[in-house]
Amino acid sequence: MGNAAAPPVEETEVIEAIRASVASLDALFLEDVDLDRDAPDAVAGEAVDVLGRKCELRLQRLALWKQLEAQVAAGKARDAADFAEFQEAMTPPDPTGAERAFVEMSTTAEVAGILTLSPGAAAAFISQSRKVSAMPAVAAALASGLMSWRHAVIVADETDCLAPESAEALVAHFFDPDAPNRARGSEPGDLVAHLFRRKVRTWRERSYPASVAIRHAKCVAERRMEYRPGADGMATITLILPGDTACAIWNKTTAIARGLQGPGETRSLTQLRPDVAAALLLSAHTGAAATGRLDGGEEPGTGTDPYFVDLSKIPAPKADVLVTIPIFTMLGSTDEPADLDGYGPIPAAMARKLVADGATSFYRVLVDPRTGAPLEIGRTSYRLSEAMKRWIRMRDGHCTFPGCTNPSTDNDTDHLTAWQHHGTTGVSNLAQLCPKHHRLKHHSGWNPTPATTTEPPGWTSPTGRHYPGQHPDPQPPHWPPRLLEQNQALTGDNGAAADVGAAGESGATGELGVPAINQPDELSPLERALTAYLAA
Repeated sequence: MGNAAAPPVEETEVIEAIRASVASLDALFLEDVDLDRDAPDAVAGEAVDVLGRKCELRLQRLALWKQLEAQVAAGKARDAADFAEFQEAMTPPDPTGAERAFVEMSTTAEVAGILTLSPGAAAAFISQSRKVSAMPAVAAALASGLMSWRHAVIVADETDCLAPESAEALVAHFFDPDAPNRARGSEPGDLVAHLFRRKVRTWRERSYPASVAIRHAKCVAERRMEYRPGADGMATITLILPGDTACAIWNKTTAIARGLQGPGETRSLTQLRPDVAAALLLSAHTGAAATGRLDGGEEPGTGTDPYFVDLSKIPAPKADVLVTIPIFTMLGSTDEPADLDGYGPIPAAMARKLVADGATSFYRVLVDPRTGAPLEIGRTSYRLSEAMKRWIRMRDGHCTFPGCTNPSTDNDTDHLTAWQHHGTTGVSNLAQLCPKHHRLKHHSGWNPTPATTTEPPGWTSPTGRHYPGQHPDPQPPHWPPRLLEQNQALTGDNGAAADVGAAGESGATGELGVPAINQPDELSPLERALTAYLAA
């Protein structure tokens, strides 16, 4: 044993990190025991402080458990990846395809047996472990407990379709503190997995848009409906559709369901959505009126069918959806992906089709080519209140409460500082909150921090912990090469297009505290270049 080789430095660091986390947990547990020992002798006034300290200890321990869980996941991933590599190394030279397959099957079966996983789950875990271990920056963040295993898997999944150099650029963008134009906003581990995946995918699609159209066309060809019988007399139907179609269906179904809610309706919004979808599908395919008899022969509205929805009494709703489109994408000069509210990046061709077809449920949002800031919010409604509401939806993207991903169409626009407390009605004092967290804000000690025109608010919990705002990190759109050269020649700026206008523009703002849509008659160098480009 004394002659055994020392483990690699990376493994040593993981073990030391785990030991440090366990030691910190041990100290907190011992403090908790001391509190229990002293509690019987505490006077009534001190008992409150004991409970407060016990609450704080539980939160500190939860943070350490999360950190330890990530460190253990890093150790498991490293050992699984090493085991797979060792098994391949022991394969005889120049193995046949069958021999390779049997080695892989044996490796998977061994890991599945040790971890009590199915063969499919074990194969996925080995593949993910090897990808994560091959990205030192990701593996280091996991081993230090800065993010979860789920976050590491997201990076592995989103780099899978990229060339090696492109995958390295993605990892550097999110994990290298010295990388140029590093990702702004929250660190990967501070975002819930769903939001982190969207942030990574959005950057990937913007940076490498060439493959988006190809992958989208392939997925459209594979669209389908799936049916799976379930237990307790239930079943699941899944529609695999293009993102814009699915988003429109979801929002229309939600709008109808909200219209049904009232004093006499006992069903929740969650229950009403499938009932509305079933009513729409089953009445439409037969051509029967929604007010006709049901399949069982009973009259509608008699209460004998708890799932019945009388569509004849519901006005056709308008389900608004924001489509954020880089201005050069809409003009066809670049193929940079657009962003569909509640979904994420969509191919440029899909975005242009939504605008060209005049889809009334979709509001286009053009993006300033200089800064990535919103340039125009759809002109179908010019009232200030509506424009401001859509601005907040676009800025926040979802409920701003920590960890909540409730989409913008289901949320309320709330004053951060209440009107009766001298709060103003401006974008810096407004934010999206889902109904649940809106109520929590008004009935608990959770307090929002100020927002800005470009960033949503953060939140401070009753225990004093601060959770920063999770803004979507907008970036300037891609410029067509010819226009970029013209602009650099006019402005003398040899840097990135994102810096244009930082010093050479007036910075005028509109009524909403955002870049004004209507500028003075005198054109800036950027506007002259853009005008010349469009006229060419």
